[in-house]
This record gives sequence, structure tokens and C-alpha cells, in this order.
Amino acid sequence: MRILSWNINGIRTLPQYHPWNSFKDCNAILEELHADIICFQEMKSSRLGLPRDVALPQNFASFFSFPVVKGGYSGVAVYTDSRKVIPLKAEEGLSGKVQPKPPLTSEERISPSYPSVDDIQAFPDEEDNVPSSFEALDAEGRALVVDFGLFVLINVYCPNETSDARLAFKMNYHLLLQERVRRLVDVEHREVIVVGDINICATPLDHCDGHLPSNANTFWEHPARAWFHKWLDPNGPMIDIVRSFWPGRKGLYTCWNTRISARETNYGTRVDYILVTRGLLKWIKHGDIQPSLKGSDHCPIYIDLHDEITLDSGETLALRDAMQQGSSKRELPRIAAKNWEEFSRKQTLLSSFFGKKGGTAALPSDPGPSLSQPSSTPERTTLRSDTFNGGSTLPDPDSGPSNSQPKAGKSTVPAGTTKKRKSSEPNSSLSSKRRKGRAGQPNISTFFSKGTTSRSPEEKDVIDIPSDPEEELTMDPPPSASQDQDQLDADYRLALQLSEEGPAPPPELSSSQSKAAWSSLFTPMPPPKCLVHGEPAKKYTVNKPGPNKGRTFYLCSRPVGPGYDKGKSERPRDEVDHQYRCNYFKWASEVKRDASSSGKGNVTVTIV
Repeated sequence: MRILSWNINGIRTLPQYHPWNSFKDCNAILEELHADIICFQEMKSSRLGLPRDVALPQNFASFFSFPVVKGGYSGVAVYTDSRKVIPLKAEEGLSGKVQPKPPLTSEERISPSYPSVDDIQAFPDEEDNVPSSFEALDAEGRALVVDFGLFVLINVYCPNETSDARLAFKMNYHLLLQERVRRLVDVEHREVIVVGDINICATPLDHCDGHLPSNANTFWEHPARAWFHKWLDPNGPMIDIVRSFWPGRKGLYTCWNTRISARETNYGTRVDYILVTRGLLKWIKHGDIQPSLKGSDHCPIYIDLHDEITLDSGETLALRDAMQQGSSKRELPRIAAKNWEEFSRKQTLLSSFFGKKGGTAALPSDPGPSLSQPSSTPERTTLRSDTFNGGSTLPDPDSGPSNSQPKAGKSTVPAGTTKKRKSSEPNSSLSSKRRKGRAGQPNISTFFSKGTTSRSPEEKDVIDIPSDPEEELTMDPPPSASQDQDQLDADYRLALQLSEEGPAPPPELSSSQSKAAWSSLFTPMPPPKCLVHGEPAKKYTVNKPGPNKGRTFYLCSRPVGPGYDKGKSERPRDEVDHQYRCNYFKWASEVKRDASSSGKGNVTVTIV
């Protein structure tokens, strides 16, 4: 059995690594991950915006937790292969306060009791205040707790420290997670697996610049890193299982800054983990990361479990039995997406509010007369289905009867409501076209006809509208050949006069000179060269909202690597590795201005 965890940075970016790049096969995407329990973080969606095929894949049961208020932010999900494993229980959040309607019963809850603010020493904010409850911490949809019998799995997306004010929120969420695990292990004697984005580097080995002296000396001073260091083995109860399989492996990173192409040189950090309690070590077969899977700024991380183990007594214990998967017909926990009202056909449809009272009216047994039969009373004009198949069936108020001919001897128009028509009119469709002509819409050919005698600017071309529908539309007669010749002679004399009054024509260029001039005009301006490597810089565009949005600039074309200098004097120059990107930066407008002032790029082209 495989358990996989992945921060996908938005559910809509997931298919980017998939060759089909389509949500129509969400089940196929999950199948290609080759995992039995799949945990996603940072869903960036909401319950209302979740596509049905994502919520209900064919072969997987799904569980979601979304923010209470802020939609399209945070969010976690757990998918389980229904053919192999079915969760016993599941719930949202860590505090037990996030409940469905109606709330979970004591039999549906995973734990008999949950942490309270009195159980932890909360981290104070900038104003020295501590939270009075955990409701705000659990309101961002950051955790799912699922019971699989052998272990309790906690899928978390821990907060990031986006500002100094956010540090207290981050730290208190870590403390809440620690207390929830402690109660499961010490009070309820359960084994626990914590998976997800912890948003902390465990050791300097897990940071691309952790080996630099300027970072190594102060690495543990950050409160989040200090807390994580105490929670992990050997200081704490949780074992970083993937690192235990690769203790000295460098470059074991799971997150990269894609905006600076850091993934190309593996200039990243390891912030995604699978942490297990010690009692599960005998079940763990292997663990690793999957950096080849793209589509997010994170990569998946996974562990494999043995299908069976041999106990000290010599007895063989199957994983399926240890996870209490004996019954394949067991119902899913109530918070599963399959049990949501919108997917279980329990939700009231909008159409029910517009139906007749007392239920839907039954269809009559007798279909009644056909549409082609006459009616004794005036009929209301209805929109038929063939309206959307090429033409409108709505009658023209000025067009008289419809184009469709009724059966002989029958009339679909009530008596006294028809207009008289000339007996000489051959058919109604021709008459309809002529009536459209009376609306004043000219033929396209009228725009290309030759003009007649000269008119004043105020005059307009007039179409003679016949008073009799049988008459053909007429226009002014075309000009004669002599009139055309007079106009050409006048134009020629004016051209000769203008040529005599104008300046002398410029000297003609040879074909080679003309070709060189045009080539220099359309040749793009060469990019500048960075100062450290002397290589052509790469052009970028500002996409972030603000005064510089849309502006272009140049950076060193080399990828970012260890020792990258941010240009803020944050690192000694001797720690910068110049084989990677240097701190060259220049606006494209400055490059163009420098080229113009130096005479480069000023091209004069004479067109003959």
C-alpha cells in the first residue's frame, strides 16, 4: 500500500503534468499517481466551485476541508482507493469544532475528547495577546483527520509566515497539531501518521542555503524551526520517515521558487513531510520524493507499507486485517463528498420552486390534436425547438401569414385576422423578401456600384422603394463611359500639377542598400549583457498588479543556484557562486534609451 502527499498549489493546476491536460479524466489522474491513499494540500477551491468529477472520481472516495470564509484559499483533500481501503471515520479540523450539520455523534467522532486552549502554552502575537479558542485556527480548512484502524492519518497544510503578524498564527497552529497528536498517542494509545506541508525546514540539510555560514549559525533561532526540532525524533515522538531512508542525501527538496526557475538547478527547500509514530516503523517498507512530477511548485512525497508482517510470536499479520478492512460494503464516513446533499440527490432542486403545487402535473393520456390542426380560438405564438436549428419561427408583425403552408382546406389563422394578398403573388416567400427590402437594408452590391453625376456632400444614395410589392427595386442608372473618361483625365492633370509643385524626389537606393535598410529597421534590439558573465540577459514581464504591471526588464539568463544573491546585500559576496544567476537587473526602457543615446538603433530608411 502506498500513501502519497502532494501540495498541488490549486486543484486546477494538477492536470498540467498530465499528458491529457483535462479534468474529464480526474479518476485517471489519480490512478496514475499509483497510490492507495492520496493527500492533497492547498486545494484553492470551495465546495460550490468543486467540479463533480473531482469530487466523485469513479474509483476513489473523497474527503475535503475548505475555508469557512475565504474561498479559493488553503483547503485539503484525501482520496482513498475504494477497491482497497475504506476509512472507518473521518472529520475536519484538529480541534473538533468544525462539524457538519447535524454534528457528528460520539460514535462518528474519532476521539472522545479534543485539545483546548488550556492544554497548550499559546504563542503571543505582537500585542502580547493569546487566542482564547481554536476556532480561528481551524477556520481555514487546513486539516483532515481520517481513521484507518491501524493508524490515524492527519493531512495538514500548516500556515506560512507571510508577515510578522502571521507568526503567532503559525506557531499556535503547530502547537495545536502537536497537542492533537499527543492526545491520540498518550491518551488514546493510537498510532499516528502526519502528512502534508509543514512549511518548516527540519535541518540545514533541508535548505538550499543551509550550508552557508551566514545561515548555519542562526538556523535554529527561528521559533518554528526550534519547535519542529523538538517535536522530531530523537527529541520528540515523530519520526521523519523519508529522511530516515536517506539520512545524508543532499538536494532532497520538495519545494522550489518557480518564478526564478529554481527547479532547474534544484535550488529549493524541503517543507513537505511524512511523520510517523514509532509503533508503525515495522510496517514501513520505503519512502522517497517524486521530483519528476510537475504541475506545482511542490513535488509529491510517499511511503510504501508492507502488505503483511511477521510478529514476534511468529504469527503473520496482513495489513488489510490490521486496518480493519474485512467488510467491503461498509458505508463511508458522513463527511465524505459522496454523502453531500448536492451529490446524494437530497438537495432541493431549483426547478421544484417553479412547479405547480401538489407535485408535478401528470401528462394527459390523450395527446390531443396535432400542431397542424386548426383551433377555434386564436392561438398564442410559441417558440418551437427548431428555432435553434437555423431560423426563427417568430412571426414578422408586418409580414402577414407564415411561410409554412397549411394543409389544403384548413387554416391555422383565426377568421378575420388575415390580411388580403394580391392574387398575382406567386408565393409568400418571395413577398417576404421584398418586404424585408422595404425596411431599408441595401444589398451589399450597392456599396460597390459606380457613382452617378456629381452631388453635393449633403446628398445620399437613395434606393427607390416601390409602392407596389410586385415592382422590382431600382437604383440610379450607372454612369456612362464618357463620364468615366472625363474623371480619369481630371485626376491625371491634378497628379501632374502636384508633382511639379513638390520637392525633388530622393535619390534611388540600390537593391542591396534598400534590403539592408529594411533589415536594420525590423531587426529587434539585441538584449544587454549581464555584468558578471557577459552573457545576453533574458527578458521578463511584470505580471504583479501595481504601477509596474506590464513593464519589461532584463535579468541574468543563468538559472538560480546555491549562493544566489538577491541584490539586497543579505549575503557576503564570497558566498555567492557566480556559476549561477548574478544580480543583474535593468528595465527594458533603460536599455532602449541607452541604445538611442549611443546612436545604436537609430535607423533612417528612405522609401521610394
